[in-house]
Amino acid sequence: MDYGNIGPAIVLGMGCIGSSIGCGIGGMASHAVMSRVEENHGTFIAMSAVSSSQAIFGFVLMILMKNSIAAGTLDPTAAIGIGFFVGLALLASAIFQGKCAASGIQASAKQPAIIGKCFAALGIVESFALFAFVFALLLI
Repeated sequence: MDYGNIGPAIVLGMGCIGSSIGCGIGGMASHAVMSRVEENHGTFIAMSAVSSSQAIFGFVLMILMKNSIAAGTLDPTAAIGIGFFVGLALLASAIFQGKCAASGIQASAKQPAIIGKCFAALGIVESFALFAFVFALLLI
């Protein structure tokens, strides 16, 4: 059996699952708030979409891992471990980023001046996905 595609598929799948859950959480909050306020709708939508970046990280890692396995520089069983744990980090980061976006959307609906501060919190959560991405690049 060829194990070469399992690790890359895991990291892609978990990144996409996390992004869809995170964007869903943020999107639901965005819809609820937009029905009550007349301004900043575009910002609410942008805030709800921030967790989509974990899917991009998973996609890039999938391609790089697949190429490394094909080149013989990455063992397929090591790729499974890397794919699972980095994918888990992407999944968790995306979900919590969606929850952070939801609370930021709700808070900025009451006080529009704090929108920028809410994006800062999203960046902090994003940094953990970025760390996992960079560390995976070092491993492959």
